Amino acid sequence: MPPPSSSASPSREQRLLEDCQNTIGYTFANPQLLRAALTHTSGANTRQASNERMEFLGDSVLGLITCEQLYSRFPAYQEGDLTKVKSVVVSRKTCAQFSRELGLGRYLILGKGLSGTVEVPSNILADVFEALVAAVFLDGGYDAARQFVLEFIEPEIDAVAEAAVASNAKSQLQTLAQKEYGDPPRYVVLDEQGPDHDKCFRIAAEIGGVQYTPVWGRNKKETELRAAQNAVAEILGQPLPHPAS
Repeated sequence: MPPPSSSASPSREQRLLEDCQNTIGYTFANPQLLRAALTHTSGANTRQASNERMEFLGDSVLGLITCEQLYSRFPAYQEGDLTKVKSVVVSRKTCAQFSRELGLGRYLILGKGLSGTVEVPSNILADVFEALVAAVFLDGGYDAARQFVLEFIEPEIDAVAEAAVASNAKSQLQTLAQKEYGDPPRYVVLDEQGPDHDKCFRIAAEIGGVQYTPVWGRNKKETELRAAQNAVAEILGQPLPHPAS
């Protein structure tokens, strides 16, 4: 028995595929790859004709592109740090979020049991994004897939990596200090202001007698973290997250 979508005229399917390509910003040389990526098992004649295999491939392509970006952009990250960021960027939750942002749910080829649902389940949305990555990869090669993926996930990489840097700045600085200078960092209180119950601290990170751009903060732990972020940025030649104050 043919899938529900097969009753649609070729022109209607063609319009759907064209609309999808306009939405995602990529034109397929072989539109049948896009059709396969959009076909859920419930809407396929056989499981082989669904997007399951493409989902498998797309997951790996997405992971590789993300790893490549993290490796080149964050040289101070250790393996564990890179893994943590990657796990968020390529998570099922994030892939489903990308599908929602792109509105992929309206292009899915689903069976009768799902086609009438108000909201497409998150697991199906995650699957279709990964399958779409695979379709672009198979159609245009790695460079095309990389361009496609980065356009949609780079903001997520930035957000997750920024949060990771902020929460892990002190360990990053420890690693950099030992590697580059053979000396551990220390945090120097340069100034204190305010009454005992509401003090502000001006703290700088220091390595081997070299003092980095200080910051103000309302408690020592938070201020040391921000001072570490400044030191890491200065060592790596990046813009200061907390300019001198």
